[in-house]
Formats: sequence, C-alpha cells, structure tokens
Amino acid sequence: MARVRLSVAERREELLRAAIEQIEARGVAAVRIADVASALGVSNALVLYHFSTKEKLVAAAFTHAAEGDLARLRKLLGRRTTALRRLRSAVRWYAPTGTAKGWRLWIEGWAAALREPALREVARGLDRQWKAAITEVLAEGVAAGEFRCADPAGTALRLTALLDGLAVQMTAYEGAVSRARAQQWVDEALARELNVHPAQLTPANAH
Repeated sequence: MARVRLSVAERREELLRAAIEQIEARGVAAVRIADVASALGVSNALVLYHFSTKEKLVAAAFTHAAEGDLARLRKLLGRRTTALRRLRSAVRWYAPTGTAKGWRLWIEGWAAALREPALREVARGLDRQWKAAITEVLAEGVAAGEFRCADPAGTALRLTALLDGLAVQMTAYEGAVSRARAQQWVDEALARELNVHPAQLTPANAH
C-alpha cells in the first residue's frame, strides 16, 4: 500500500519520533541513519534530506524530546491552583516513579553530551529552563505565604539533582531502589525544602 504523502513538518516529526525510539533502543553511539530509515520503511536518502548528518538528526531528536518535556512541565505549573499543588504535581510527574517517559533517552543524552557539543547545548538548555520554571513557582509560593523557602534557585537545583540521580539508579540498576522508597524520598525532600509537613503533600492537603 502506498505511503500517505506527508508535509515537510509532518515528515520531520515522524523522523524525529523514530530517531528517539531508536536512540532509546540502541544508544546514541550505535544508532545509524539506516536504523531510523528502516523503522519507517523509507530510504536513507530521505532521512539525510531532512537531516544532513547523523549528528544533526540526534541533536534534533533530543531537542524534540526536550520541547515535549518542557511543554508538559509548563502545563502542570501553569494550572490555576496553589503553588504547592503545582510543585507536587510537577515533581511527581518528572520523578522516575511518575509517568514521564524517556529516562533512558536522557541518560543516553547526558553520556553523549560529554563528547558532542550540540547535544550538550540541548541538555543544558533543558536543564536551565526546567530549573527556571520550578524556581518561579517556588517564588510564587513564598510570596503567597504557602511555604518558606529561603533560596528558590538552590531548592530547584537540589530537587532536580535528586530526581536525576534517582532516575539513573532506577534505570541503570533495576531493583536498586524501589518505587515506593524513591517516592518517599522525593516527597520528604520536597517537604523539607518547603518547610512543610510531608502530610501536606497528599492530594487532600496540597491545596
């Protein structure tokens, strides 16, 4: 059956999604243009028409994934509710015990970024925007008197460092930390940073 003709933007997005899947399955170093083309049943030349090199394809794939993560984060933090509820939702979503996808992808990206400047800029940009978004909501909560936090930027850094570290442990070393224990640590860390009781982070109280 003939393939549906896609617009340039649609084709590009299809290629990026396929690249992300292949990177998660094979790793940045092992993935090839041919793998992405084969997954979609298209020619190598078509992939190279949109992305002239593997390096550009990989960088674009990580950018695409980062934009998706940031869009979801901003949606959670932009809800019309308290800062405490928004923070709890965002942290629980992003934590390796939540519903955020792609931790294997980002661990691959962090490793490859040590050698690839383009990837390093993508990862750094995502990290900065994530911390800035969390810092902003922390400041809103302090201003509203919901909780106390003397250093919102420092809190954002410590929380993301904890989440990233747990993700590495739980992804790379299956069984190293249980989901229940990791969630407990995340809740305790958030409560400690905000100077609130952990019970205030439960759905009934985070309002």
